[in-house]
Amino acid sequence: MRALEAELRQGLAALNLPLSDEQVTRLLDYMALIEKWTKVYNLTAVRNPVEMLTHHLLDSLAVIAPLRAQLASTGIQAQTEASSGKLRLLDVGSGAGLPGAVIAICCPDIAVDCVDTVAKKVAFIQQVALGLKLPNLRGVHARVENLTDEYAVVSSRAFASLVDFTQWSMAALAENGIWMGMKGKNPAEEMAALPASVNVFHVEQLTVPGLDAERCIIWMRAADAH
Repeated sequence: MRALEAELRQGLAALNLPLSDEQVTRLLDYMALIEKWTKVYNLTAVRNPVEMLTHHLLDSLAVIAPLRAQLASTGIQAQTEASSGKLRLLDVGSGAGLPGAVIAICCPDIAVDCVDTVAKKVAFIQQVALGLKLPNLRGVHARVENLTDEYAVVSSRAFASLVDFTQWSMAALAENGIWMGMKGKNPAEEMAALPASVNVFHVEQLTVPGLDAERCIIWMRAADAH
């Protein structure tokens, strides 16, 4: 565990992401929970802890700074603070909580709902929220298209095509909200297939420490939003 912590801290430094010791401990505890549950429930295909650190944890941590930057630059953070509510994020097809649980650990000011159609994955998220004392994290067992709540940010990590992701979650996106689509290689064909109702306003390349693979975020909003 000590070696993993050193590698995690190195990765956080490379991402320029300062976290408290408590947050670092929570991230390591979260990874240990994934490892433990995967033995029984097959939450993830990645089982080697070192691989899990790069492919899951650091891969998800790489979106924290870009997310914070977008919330500031789009004015969503300011709007939320003005209405004195907590900023709400929906992670679609969250599985083991990637990146939803990681966002909840790093951003206590964001209320994160992880939605999945698989009950055991939702049970795992609830266990993470309870075990790691994360009052801002919740598992939701539902199809995203059936949700009635609205969220300032709707995220997904390699969950579906951009067309399906945006179409299924359109009703869950708050007015002036943004979609955060995490992808590997630049999905030019998927972006070209998006309907006129979805506007891609930024494609952000990511560098994940220790991971020799392409990663990017497709930032989108409803075309009628400002």
